[in-house]
Amino acid sequence: MRPPGRFRGQPVSAGKTAGLLYLPQTGHASGHVTPGEVREAFAAHVADRLALAAELTERGRPTEAEIVTIAATMAGDPTLVEPAVAAVAAGEDAATAVTQVTETHARLLAALPDPDLAARADDIRQIATAVLARLGGGGAPPPAEEPFILAARDIDPADLIRFAEAGLAGAVSVVGGPNSHTAIIARGLGVPMIVGVDPEVLHLAPGRPVLLDTAAGYLTVDPSPDELATAGPSAGAAVAHHAGGAITTVDGVRVTVLCNAASAPETRLGLAAGATGVGLLRTEILFLHTPGWPGESAHYERLAPVLGLLAGKPAVVRLLDFSGDKVPAFLVGQETGLAALLSAPGALRDQLRAIVAAGRDTRLSVMAPMVRTVAEMETVRDTLAEVASEAGVPVPPLGMMVEVATTAMAAAEFARIAGFFSIGTNDLTSEVLGIARDDPRMRPDRAADPRVLTLIADVARAAADAGISVSVCGDAAADPSVLPLLIGLGVRTLSVGAARVAEVTDQVRRTHADRCAELAQRALLAVGADSPPAPAPASRAAAARTRKAAPGTHRIPPEAPAAAS
Repeated sequence: MRPPGRFRGQPVSAGKTAGLLYLPQTGHASGHVTPGEVREAFAAHVADRLALAAELTERGRPTEAEIVTIAATMAGDPTLVEPAVAAVAAGEDAATAVTQVTETHARLLAALPDPDLAARADDIRQIATAVLARLGGGGAPPPAEEPFILAARDIDPADLIRFAEAGLAGAVSVVGGPNSHTAIIARGLGVPMIVGVDPEVLHLAPGRPVLLDTAAGYLTVDPSPDELATAGPSAGAAVAHHAGGAITTVDGVRVTVLCNAASAPETRLGLAAGATGVGLLRTEILFLHTPGWPGESAHYERLAPVLGLLAGKPAVVRLLDFSGDKVPAFLVGQETGLAALLSAPGALRDQLRAIVAAGRDTRLSVMAPMVRTVAEMETVRDTLAEVASEAGVPVPPLGMMVEVATTAMAAAEFARIAGFFSIGTNDLTSEVLGIARDDPRMRPDRAADPRVLTLIADVARAAADAGISVSVCGDAAADPSVLPLLIGLGVRTLSVGAARVAEVTDQVRRTHADRCAELAQRALLAVGADSPPAPAPASRAAAARTRKAAPGTHRIPPEAPAAAS
């Protein structure tokens, strides 16, 4: 008997699960398709997405509805549809016409000078896959009453959202990367996923039993009963509810565990697992395809469903962070990040008004991303005070992300104006070590490098001296080998992906804070006193951040062995 087939992929969301193979995008467009049928296929895809968006809105899920609406808008763009229709009218077969036109658009995005934007081309390719599937008779519904593994060339984030509560156990994609929008949503929802799988997976028969093991990096087809017995529960399984509240280490040190979220499903998942609130609410994820700066009503519609779940709980809302691989088309080639938000007339005020209105019943805080200068914080502080006064509410605490090396070096200066610090270890580690975020080597445990730990220690010390709190909201906060070092450096608030809350909470309760402090000090002692500076920043965006960073001098030590856990 032939051994079970295996398809290797890159893990982007952890887990081991089993289910029936679901291939929603099967079928191929015939060469006899007419121009009218091509236009109808695009229109039908748009109508399908708009109908789904309306359904999500009716169910009180406008956040997810926005993602689907964005996909519909892109698919209905005449600059995408009409060239494909014209090519078929000129005698080209439909599959070639649609593929070539969409690939041309995708390559334009992929050719942008900032490599972080290359993944944006996948958004266009998703439309081609869906249209060709419709022309070829694809689009079958998922298995009823059975967990299933979704497999496609390029998985649409809207599909993860739509299927999350309908039996979705895992996902397998031919293209994509660890920091794609789809991967972010998969991790937030706790859906195991691998990418970079051989396209042959799309030619398998739907409905076959499969086992997805992200630790091994494999999708196994027709696994044995013994292999199936090792699988965990599906992502859609009920989440055990844990009481939120004080969490203490073995030796009595209190630690707060919050969750990172960009949607209501992630927030519900995190709260059910025991998070005391949201420590990082990403507000830019659902606006990545927006044609311009969103207005107050658009912000409110997306914030209200999430903040409505957090009455009486901490809710740290981060301002729009259009930077790195999260740059919408209208900002391509222009200044990005917090500087772009501050320079856009009315954009900051519109978002702050929506945040204050939607967060009235929460323990609301506002957080600025990618801060480079004290002047930026002063602008946000003054605008927030004016907005709160207009609304007749107390001014919410204003904090800042620390994710730029020179900002971390000047933490004492920023502590005079910031109400709290939140360390973004992903970007900070990437810049300090000179490793791009989309590089497979950019793992969360890289934050254990002494060069990164030294900056974290500086930030924690500056926060303690100023009497303000400091948290870590990057992926390192959930890494078992880094978490003890963070506690040892004085970090007492951790904000992690919703699907990681329970395990982080369990680890904190089994941790000795005094031993963590000793471990952290040994790690810091590995740093040489006369070391050269760190490598150059990993990307043009990082280089720009460094050039425009707040003043301050500090030598970043060289690479040294990571501290033992």
